[in-house]
Amino acid sequence: MRSPADWPTRDLLTHRRETSPEKTAVIDADADSDERWSYREFDRRVDRVASALESALGTQRRDTPRSNASASPDRVAVLMETRPAFASLVFAAMRTGRVLVPLNVRETPSELASKLERTAPEAVICERETETQAVSSTDRPIFSVDDPTDSTPEPVRPLFRGIEGEATAPDPVSLERDDPFLLLFTSGTSGEPKGVRLTVGNLVASATASAFRLGVLPSDRWLCCLPMYHMGGLAPVLRSALYGTPLVIQREFDPDATARVVDGYDITGISLVPTMLARMLEAGWSEPDSLRFVLLGGAPASNELLERARDAGVPAYPTYGMTEAASQISTATPEQTRSHEGTVGQPLAVTDVTIVDEAGDPDAPGEPGEIVVSGPTVTPGYLEETHTNAAFGADGLHTGDIGYRDRDGRLWVLNRRSDRIVTGGENVDPGEVADVLQAHPQVEETAVVGLSDPEWGERVGVLVVPNEPTAVSTDDLLEFCGGRLAGFKQPKTIGVTDSLPRTASGTVDREDVREFLREEGTDAASLE
Repeated sequence: MRSPADWPTRDLLTHRRETSPEKTAVIDADADSDERWSYREFDRRVDRVASALESALGTQRRDTPRSNASASPDRVAVLMETRPAFASLVFAAMRTGRVLVPLNVRETPSELASKLERTAPEAVICERETETQAVSSTDRPIFSVDDPTDSTPEPVRPLFRGIEGEATAPDPVSLERDDPFLLLFTSGTSGEPKGVRLTVGNLVASATASAFRLGVLPSDRWLCCLPMYHMGGLAPVLRSALYGTPLVIQREFDPDATARVVDGYDITGISLVPTMLARMLEAGWSEPDSLRFVLLGGAPASNELLERARDAGVPAYPTYGMTEAASQISTATPEQTRSHEGTVGQPLAVTDVTIVDEAGDPDAPGEPGEIVVSGPTVTPGYLEETHTNAAFGADGLHTGDIGYRDRDGRLWVLNRRSDRIVTGGENVDPGEVADVLQAHPQVEETAVVGLSDPEWGERVGVLVVPNEPTAVSTDDLLEFCGGRLAGFKQPKTIGVTDSLPRTASGTVDREDVREFLREEGTDAASLE
């Protein structure tokens, strides 16, 4: 017999509409008319999208939980930038029992095609600006939330054709904690991006744990200016509905414009990557009256940046998180960043962090080891079962990151997982870049590393060994990468050498590669 607290339940927006229909739900900070919707009005918009989904794709009803690795719930891929229509799709998918597959609009058609083949969605939903990408990436049905153009080689169907006025939406499906809802891609150390499965329960647990750390006030307004195809951009969408607070959407980050939105809309919380915060501080941002927190994620925040934020009166909360944990794992307060330099704070409520040695045994406080995470925010696994089996052990998810905890449980992260490069909040797998470069007919070997960058945190650096002297130029390499790698993955510093530096065991000496590139490399910006 179920207890009153047991699920099933309905989507988060349905509950919020019934609880506080008149409260403001969404504000479009980029609309000329300062467009905004109450929870009742936003719910009607979602009804329209849900009706359009079922009209276009067929009725979907989830009768039983299907969260195991072999399950194949209906999926909808989304290729869109941050905008209110994306937020509507999030809740329409939840309402109709579909799994949302957000795709990075900055990736090339070949990169997108690989992800679409692996996830096999019912359809791809795009916008006017991403029509061409969508058509070039798949032969699956493509629908646009905007009026389609006639410029694509294949027809892009309007999602809302035949859905006019007041929509008659189906009743929201019943949801279980273990029901899958998101399938997000994150770079893997093997070179193949991993598909992370997140459940309804993962997302609710993450929102709840974050509220315990950051607090929730009736006057709160969370500004979303991060891409909604990343967890950092999606989290405020779901959390605001759960908290019953307004979500303010800015479609594209700009240091000056974002600062004006924070002040003009009385923003109390904002999610940024460190590069964004640095740009805002450089533009003179200081002492925003309403702001309670800047949640910093996506890349490590330097001590220098945090000190600048403190001096400017900006409340920065550096976070260690990952897609696999539905966002935050641990978050430090501004006070902790001052008293315990470099820490990312204690783990959030209901999140367990264990530091283990090479044998998998727990380390003592102060001893560095691999960070292992468990709890209700942690994914049940990856898209491919082989990735799941490799990542999970007795203590939970092995992150591949190295860190340590003090006796009070505060966490320090020493090294990011493997050799991954984090540039401007985007993950780049060096193996993927190396594979592209080594397909060049004049390239014999290559090494790819992250180089420190004052603006982006890191930039992609490559050291190339040509198959014969003067066989390849940096211009050739950049042109070769242009159509094969997303812009943030492309080399920003290139070096050419006779042989790669190696250790005594024969592996590439990555620190020597960095040193060579710092001294001898050519910056891509100078080639333009």
